[in-house]
Amino acid sequence: MRIFRHYEELPEEARGAVVAIGNFDGVHLGHQAVIREAGRIARASGFPWAALTFEPHPRSVFGAEAAPFRLTPFRTKARHIKALGVDILVALHFDLEFAERTAEAFVDDILVNALGARHVVSGYDFVFGHGRKGNCESLLHMGGIAGFGFTCVRPVEDDAGEAYSSTRVRRYLIDGNPRAAAEVLGRPFEIEGRVEKGAQRGHDVGFPTANLHLGEYQCPMKGVYAIRAGIDIDGETAWRDGVANLGERPTFDGKDTVLEPHIFDFHEDLYGRHLRVELIEYLRPEKKFDGIEALRTQIAKDCEQARKILAG
Repeated sequence: MRIFRHYEELPEEARGAVVAIGNFDGVHLGHQAVIREAGRIARASGFPWAALTFEPHPRSVFGAEAAPFRLTPFRTKARHIKALGVDILVALHFDLEFAERTAEAFVDDILVNALGARHVVSGYDFVFGHGRKGNCESLLHMGGIAGFGFTCVRPVEDDAGEAYSSTRVRRYLIDGNPRAAAEVLGRPFEIEGRVEKGAQRGHDVGFPTANLHLGEYQCPMKGVYAIRAGIDIDGETAWRDGVANLGERPTFDGKDTVLEPHIFDFHEDLYGRHLRVELIEYLRPEKKFDGIEALRTQIAKDCEQARKILAG
């Protein structure tokens, strides 16, 4: 998949595509339906298959002081979109100036002139342009004038009739229910990043951990989780079972929120390496212990419980 962080002067092979358009934060099952519908049309017509998204997320531009909320920062989002088979990903830089662009200008300047889109696909709730005045009806109408087709994908719902959404994923994570979040995403929720050097207290306790700061990720409920850790080894991801604490480490009077995965039966140095951590099941809240021995005893119990869960 080729990635473009601009829309000006795209190469000819990146133009004339069937384009799925949306923020796609989470790339959940609803987003996947939109992107796959574009792929179905593209493959049937022989045109390139593209996805068009916005970075940073518009919500972070309009609410710059808001708490971190991302489910998939760009690197993660791009990887999940690539896994669907998309040929081209265009990430438009979104800022306050871009937000002033009218819906008509967005269609003319980007979809028509820059991308030369043959067909556009969006979810039923997609809005765009200054004042969020553009919607599916706008795309259908303007596409008829400009010469591109348009498909609106209806809500994708679970067996209970509730639509898949990023809002649901965030709610489940905040409630400490990563299994429910995974059912909306179609895979476990994960946090990834570069392993940073910490105080190395895990070594003192007998359970060495890696340190990952959440950055722009939505913070799930703080506590201890059964996890799977994806370790970057020669460009490939090797998965290992483990347990992780997400929180401030109250036993040591910590201040910052950190994800600290302990990977079972793994003894290599991870500092500076890229790590992916899937949250599988919430085990217990974070708590302050009377001392290292009490903490060590509890971590051993956490590891035993996590091993049983992950084995199943």
